[in-house]
Amino acid sequence: MAELPTPRLTRREIASGVVLGHVPEPPARRPRPARWSLGWTPPAVPVPERAVTPLGALEQAVLPALRRPPCLVSFSGGLDSSLVLAVALRVARREGLPHPVPVTWRFTGAPRADESRWQDRVVQALGIGDWQLLQADDDLDLVGPTAGRLLRRHGLRHPVNLHLHLPIVELATGGSMLTGAGGGQVLGGWRRARSGLFRVRLRRTAGHLRTVLRTRRSSPDMFPWLRPEVSAEIYRAFRADRRREPRRLDHRIAWHARRRDLGLTCASLADLGATRAVAVVNPLLDPGFLTVLTGPAGRRRCPPRDRLIAEIAAGVLPEVVTAPRPKARFLEVFLRGPTRRFVQRWDGSGVDEEIVDVAALRALWSRWPIPGGTAGLVQEVWLATTSDGAAGPPAPRPPERPEPHR
Repeated sequence: MAELPTPRLTRREIASGVVLGHVPEPPARRPRPARWSLGWTPPAVPVPERAVTPLGALEQAVLPALRRPPCLVSFSGGLDSSLVLAVALRVARREGLPHPVPVTWRFTGAPRADESRWQDRVVQALGIGDWQLLQADDDLDLVGPTAGRLLRRHGLRHPVNLHLHLPIVELATGGSMLTGAGGGQVLGGWRRARSGLFRVRLRRTAGHLRTVLRTRRSSPDMFPWLRPEVSAEIYRAFRADRRREPRRLDHRIAWHARRRDLGLTCASLADLGATRAVAVVNPLLDPGFLTVLTGPAGRRRCPPRDRLIAEIAAGVLPEVVTAPRPKARFLEVFLRGPTRRFVQRWDGSGVDEEIVDVAALRALWSRWPIPGGTAGLVQEVWLATTSDGAAGPPAPRPPERPEPHR
């Protein structure tokens, strides 16, 4: 069978910074789904209680990566990557396989992205000896040295921060990389359970009213850099997409598993890994894990994220792995000096003027920080207008194997 083309962002997705919709269902005659679709739907018959547990299914999902050393884990210290790291280490110890090595970025000048406290606590609780730390200043800027190398080779890909995985893939050459991709979608976003039916309905009604008033007030400003008619159309699609999001666990996971943004992310990670013969494994999106996770408990509505992850851990992982923690904000990691200098000298070229209001974008880019929703446009314009393909000095490559943190 001929290789299917790699999916790409549309011009409107690049311009708006929003990826909506789902991948198409594969035709019945196709023996397998397109590789950019996760290809998972809820089982027609509920999984029986005696079936493997979600933790057991997650352990099975990490095995292929562990059997292909070196196995590196893209570890931020957040809930998803902490869960993946803990499960992979548990399986490696039990099966006598080489231990997975967490690789973590540390950022300077980005206090809201600092998760070092949680990283240290998780690594200490798991008793990890080999831990690779990568230091970033302007290295991970949208058009900095690392992003420049990726953009020159692969073009504009989704997500715009894909380049942070490039040095990790290079360290894992010939082996594998485990990620927590998809955790924010299939495990996150749930409201906390509330007691009392009347109070639940009252708060939902009040919350809905506040949301309506807020979005009506802010909708004209959601995409102020786009032409008004384009902005209005994308905003309507965005609102319709949010209204369609299911609240029941099994339906929600199936809905997210077919999301175009998640499909693009998985395809980009796989292509990035292929350049260095690295098998990229996203265990939180493994079909077996998702099927078991939505078995007997699949009919629940809006289970809280921390409770869901604690249930997956089943009491056998250290508490710090699943403990609720503040969510880091990474915008200041990717909006640094190279991007600031680039947008300040932008001459208005390199964008689709049928979609983008050049004057409005120029005005927004004259102030700092620029809107995060224009990150894709920054990279698109950089590719279109940088003749030598370099945002500054030649991009340095990371050392073959940095000294581990012990």
